[in-house]
Amino acid sequence: MPLEEQKKSRLYALKPLTDRLPAVSRPEGHVQFRTKMFWVLAILVLYFAMTNVFIYGLDRTNVIDFFSSLRAILAGAQGSLMHLGIGPIVTASIINLNLQDDEDKSVYQGTQKFLVIVMIFVEAIPQVFGFLTPASGFVSSLNGSLFFGLIAGGHGDLLAKILIILQLFGGSYLVFLMDEVVSKWGIGSGISLFIAGGVAQQIFTGTFNWEPSRAGSVVPAGAIPKTIYYLQHLPASSLAQGGIEQIMVQPPNPLIALIGTIVIFFIVAYVESTRIELPLAHGQARGARGRYPIRLMYASNIPVILVAAVLANVSMFSLLFWQHPEWPILGHASWIGAYPDATDPRVVSGQIQRTTPIGGLAYYFSNVNGVQDWLLPLFNPTSYGVYLRGLEYWQVFVHILVFLLVFIGGSVMFAKFWIMTTNMGPEDVARQIESSGMQIPGFRRDPRILRRVLDRYIPVVAVISGASVGALAAGADMIGTVGNASGTGVLLSVGIMIQMYEAIGREQMMEMHPLLRQFFGANE
Repeated sequence: MPLEEQKKSRLYALKPLTDRLPAVSRPEGHVQFRTKMFWVLAILVLYFAMTNVFIYGLDRTNVIDFFSSLRAILAGAQGSLMHLGIGPIVTASIINLNLQDDEDKSVYQGTQKFLVIVMIFVEAIPQVFGFLTPASGFVSSLNGSLFFGLIAGGHGDLLAKILIILQLFGGSYLVFLMDEVVSKWGIGSGISLFIAGGVAQQIFTGTFNWEPSRAGSVVPAGAIPKTIYYLQHLPASSLAQGGIEQIMVQPPNPLIALIGTIVIFFIVAYVESTRIELPLAHGQARGARGRYPIRLMYASNIPVILVAAVLANVSMFSLLFWQHPEWPILGHASWIGAYPDATDPRVVSGQIQRTTPIGGLAYYFSNVNGVQDWLLPLFNPTSYGVYLRGLEYWQVFVHILVFLLVFIGGSVMFAKFWIMTTNMGPEDVARQIESSGMQIPGFRRDPRILRRVLDRYIPVVAVISGASVGALAAGADMIGTVGNASGTGVLLSVGIMIQMYEAIGREQMMEMHPLLRQFFGANE
């Protein structure tokens, strides 16, 4: 007994607290396919509704959207209840527990709820005190209110920020519960559903938006309407002298971004369909055969989400340090990260944002957003030199190299971590196949032998999977996409839609043939 207690994780100490946290109960029996689809659609509608519910009391004219380049990945919306997106959830998912034990699974889920709460405050407090400003009218009303005035004691600004933090907490924790609803009562993952929904919205508006991109302009912002406008209003001589360049490469939403989005779609669809299939035969039912697929994207898209979430938190704190020079050592330290001021002409012209790093470590760890960040300035420094952010081109090259290494290396690391914590390792898969009555033809029905066979494939495929998804995500970001969805966002959404399609197919098969639930591990 003492030895067994030593093997238990220290997270068991949190169990009395985590057991009391709000949670979504699991269904007691089998959930019908129609019911699952209803919950998926209902949660998706609720997600879009939350992206349009803005935080009460927030000054929308002075909001620094730090996550602008990561919105597609973090599934958030600036200034809304979804401002933090799924960032706290994926950051809190980095827990190492032995999930073979049912009690460990319960502790994992409870601890994740607790860590989600912690990460909400870790991400919300720096943003509210650094980037999100309460509206002056809201602060004045709090100071003038009889009830809130007594609580605030003349510090209405502090009380306003606390109320904004509470709104962010409510929205973010509701997102976590929505994810649980999809996982337990629906199909797939709520996190994946939110990412795919947000990216689809951005791509649609980036492709078909007929409204101007900025005030005073008459040129539509969408790639297709903008192309049609230029072809209709520019004479042939103007097209030859720069009009084609405006159509093809000039932000926002150039035609090359639309082409890049389509290319990324087909590449990811092909990679998702690449797999190794192990032949299986039933140990008792002669003639019953099947295959166990080990996909090239074995670890799914989760490694890229985790890498993006970690980098987002690192960059967020670097911007916070830059904006507070009074902090010792870290305050306004250019080696951590330098950012342009509000009066910088590059910001005023709208070509870069105040949250765009222009130096320090934050620059080298930031995303590469399309060809204008690295390729176009090389060929046309006069028109696109502003995107170099005042840096030398060798620094741009180092930025690209670091960006690729971080995405690929981080994805490999998180891929190995992910299969260890989600019952996707050789031992877990061998147990799953053995419990279904299947075995590899030519081998004895022994889980140890089956595990040795799987050991030849799964660890290697996990590394290749992480490297592939990281390289695809980084390469997609370098090409660029319409709607500012980011190449990583498109990569994730395509993979998510393919996996959702396969999951719906499995659910329909299990609905028609209930015995298949045991093989797919769907017995309730």
